[in-house]
Amino acid sequence: VTMREGFRKSCNTTFAQVAMDMGSDTVTAQAEAFGFNQNIPFDWEPLESSYPNPGDDVAALAQSAIGQRDVQAVALQMALVASGIANQGQIMEPHLVARVVDADGDVNEEVEPVVWMRALSPASAAIISDLMEQVVASGTGTAATVPGFRVAGKTGTDEAPEGGAPDVWFIGFAPVENPTIALAVVVEDGGDAGQSAGGGSVAAPT
Repeated sequence: VTMREGFRKSCNTTFAQVAMDMGSDTVTAQAEAFGFNQNIPFDWEPLESSYPNPGDDVAALAQSAIGQRDVQAVALQMALVASGIANQGQIMEPHLVARVVDADGDVNEEVEPVVWMRALSPASAAIISDLMEQVVASGTGTAATVPGFRVAGKTGTDEAPEGGAPDVWFIGFAPVENPTIALAVVVEDGGDAGQSAGGGSVAAPT
């Protein structure tokens, strides 16, 4: 299975193999470049998303690379991941409010955009953007299609312990050629679909 096909079909073994080829330190460093294991500079303090370094435990590395094992992520973190791809590899500091206007419509206060970190190179971001667009065009994320727009995305299904219903995810951005919105959707416990829920069937349409 090629990387393109593995990405489009959300094939866990593809990502697990890539992680094992790269090694724990490299994968951990890339996760941290996207904001894991760090405090997000936000208007209030969100929970920290964590990616523990699996070290020499190859099985733990394979599981962690697909978001399982001890990996934890909040929706804001995953929205920043999507925005980093959309923004040519740069992640901006997130804010709740872009500007404050008075009753006359005059701007009293405006937040200046500030780069928080560079997650990856523009060239790498462009490659992943293309892969994410294929996910929505003909892969697991087709339910996120919006007529007239090029949408990029990635689905995810977070298996729950002890046989519980999974939390399901979709992250994405649009339009691909000039992104103006990035998002993360998480539906806890599979929503109404319960055990049969998947990121593509439940989170992507949302």
